Amino acid sequence: MNNNDVLRKLRYTFNFNDKQMVAIFASAGEIVSREQVSAWLKKDDDSDFVSLFDTKLALFLNGFINEKRGKKPGPLAIPEKRLTNNIILTKLKIALNLQAEQIISLLEEVDFRISKPELSAFSRKVDHQHYRECKDQVLRNLLHAIDKTYHVERTGKIVNPSTSNSKVSSTNSKPSNDKKVYAKKKATKPEPSSPWVEGARPNASNVYVNPNSTTAPKRQRLKLSK
Repeated sequence: MNNNDVLRKLRYTFNFNDKQMVAIFASAGEIVSREQVSAWLKKDDDSDFVSLFDTKLALFLNGFINEKRGKKPGPLAIPEKRLTNNIILTKLKIALNLQAEQIISLLEEVDFRISKPELSAFSRKVDHQHYRECKDQVLRNLLHAIDKTYHVERTGKIVNPSTSNSKVSSTNSKPSNDKKVYAKKKATKPEPSSPWVEGARPNASNVYVNPNSTTAPKRQRLKLSK
């Protein structure tokens, strides 16, 4: 693996856009342009491809740690002039706050087995008797395992959480044609039994007469006056 492979893989896994990539470099004290980032992300056989130096990748990984763990107060970390797979693995471990058991478990997810003593040997100092060089196969599988577990999908348009509830409630509300139904019901003829509409009852002429009343009903008075 080369430095560009690592940069491409992390960018793809965490779905960083160009602006975010530039910001990650900036958080480590390095100002880069979008054009530079784009050239580093090109395929190796592209005419615009530019190799990523060790120092630049070290800066990006330092910024990646700041992105994931928060920027610590004090002076910025000094980037390594020469980067190895062991250093890259250590920086990824710090950025994602991974313990040895978690890394072993991640690698098992992609069918790669490694023991705890082997993993610990990658973090030893170069002059330590138990130091072991981290091969490309280990780093490649770790990046693959990280992608499988931490991959950030593209979500397209961002939904504003403050408006999401209103959208959900609108889907559960009554259909929009309720007003039409209501208007139709309102326009229909009232039931014949309705006491509020004069002349609607079929037996309206049979007016009840109080036998104890000395006053003729209104309808009778009208009839006598004709």
